[in-house]
Amino acid sequence: MTGEPKINHASSDSATMLEKMEILDVEKVINEFEAMTKDAENVQRETLKKILEENGSAEYLQNLGLHGRTDPESFKACVPLVTHQDLEPFIQRIADGPPASILTGKPITNISLSSGTTQGKPKFVPFNDELMETTLQIFRTSYAFRNTEFPIKNGKALQFIYSSKPSRTKGGLFAGTATTNVFRNSQFKNAMKAMQSQCCSPDEVIFAPDFHQSLYCHLLCGLIFREEIQSVSSTFAHSIVHSFRTFEQVWEELCADIRQGVLSSRITFSSVRSAMAKLLKPNPELADLIHRKCSGLSNWYGLIPELFPNVKYIYGIMTGSMEHYLKKLRHYAGDVPLLSADYGSSEGWIGANINPKVPPESTTYAVLPNIGYFEFIPLKVNAEEQVQDKVDASFISMEPKPVGLTEVKVGEEYEVIVTSVAGLYRYRLGDVVKVMGFHNSTPELKFVCRRNLMLTVNIDKNTEKDLQLAVEEAAKLIAEEKLEVIDFSSHVDLWTEPGHYVIFWEISGEVRDQVLEECCNCLDRSFVDAGYVSSRKVNAIGPLELRVLRRGTFHKILDHYLGLGAAVSQFKTPRCVGPTNHKVLQILCDNVAKSYFSTAF
Repeated sequence: MTGEPKINHASSDSATMLEKMEILDVEKVINEFEAMTKDAENVQRETLKKILEENGSAEYLQNLGLHGRTDPESFKACVPLVTHQDLEPFIQRIADGPPASILTGKPITNISLSSGTTQGKPKFVPFNDELMETTLQIFRTSYAFRNTEFPIKNGKALQFIYSSKPSRTKGGLFAGTATTNVFRNSQFKNAMKAMQSQCCSPDEVIFAPDFHQSLYCHLLCGLIFREEIQSVSSTFAHSIVHSFRTFEQVWEELCADIRQGVLSSRITFSSVRSAMAKLLKPNPELADLIHRKCSGLSNWYGLIPELFPNVKYIYGIMTGSMEHYLKKLRHYAGDVPLLSADYGSSEGWIGANINPKVPPESTTYAVLPNIGYFEFIPLKVNAEEQVQDKVDASFISMEPKPVGLTEVKVGEEYEVIVTSVAGLYRYRLGDVVKVMGFHNSTPELKFVCRRNLMLTVNIDKNTEKDLQLAVEEAAKLIAEEKLEVIDFSSHVDLWTEPGHYVIFWEISGEVRDQVLEECCNCLDRSFVDAGYVSSRKVNAIGPLELRVLRRGTFHKILDHYLGLGAAVSQFKTPRCVGPTNHKVLQILCDNVAKSYFSTAF
């Protein structure tokens, strides 16, 4: 077929160490990590020095008056804290070309697109070889600790990984999601080989232009290699749950393909069909076995170990907005452990999960002090003070000064500031983290929420985490009826007087009105923020509204983001839909089946 993307694996400047070795030396990686984290403060100084020396010729740094100085004190005195909005003009110039040293010494070669679920549209973020190397370092570190607890040997991985639609910027730079930039890089495959975690699907499936066809083939490859699959993974938990929800719909078709050795006509891309033809041979015994196993399950409980008897764990980012999917994932996983993957963003990586046995809800991330320079803005705990936090000019001038990596305090919450190897300097990531402890002298962070994802009408402040807890509490009422909240989102409706919270639910079946009225009241009562409760009591915030959506609504939202060029493995359901996110708000509002107002106050 015409119009299919060519798979161009980015060539690395130099042959990496990984290409020369068969299997990663786990002990060596752990020893290096231990040495580095024992000396985190010095490693941070050296990392900053290296970043500033390599990029000192960049126009952005030249204009800030550093004059070659690389110490943290001069850096903080000269370089301002910035948001993505501040850097947007510089990144746009890089994207538009011609190649120039604008944010980095060496010109940027690729652009990453963020998932776009926070702001409603993807952001451009610089990506380079140095960022790729920090990515692999995070992967190696967490693998070393993971493999000590859950060893895998010569196995294959069922990885639900996908490419975004390939595009080029005006200046000719390749633009794709951060995950696509990683998967396309030639070093990625070498790293997976070294970690004995090679994807069971061929490249043609990963880079297929259509996500639905790609997913179907991933599932088929997994079944073909079922005995060899030792891990099941994706970037986010949502993608794994979505994959097995899809399996429930197509499993008989997959069995028919295996029985006859002929690929379903739903796969229309010739490159994918020819790649799959090399793997697919008639195998009636395997088809019968899978059919027996699926037919014998009770409501698909324990599906993953039934299909893949040698699977050691399920792996992906399971914290933050992904916690909602854990219940369903545990249902599919049976007794297979869930391991949360590492902490990072399109802008760069921060920490590795070095305690893989901890359940995902309690996962912490140890910061690697040599992959970037990190600062942390202390966040006020006092609720009255937080009311003033409207992020205006007067507030920013009052903000506490950022502290260094080794100066954070256990139990405190901070906003993360990153200086990366890809041209972001004192960049406000917008993430709120809590320091749970230290590993040697580097902090272990727990992700709390996105700072700008807030439900607020009046003096109330409810975060993404508060929303999730409220939904979990109310969802217990429908769990008694053997039903579940498939997905959820929220919106602050300020068109009404007074404004009120709107919670959107997609549910797995029909629920009686009386139960949903109780759910609505439970949601309202579950927001325990003092500002919210007091405002509700005096009707300064109106009754919470629960809107029940038609089945498939969140699938429409996923398709909307895929249409914008997002990759499904990087998709995050927008938990808080702001007024600028018109299209998603429209999809939600157009698909409301029923609406309920709280009578809790």
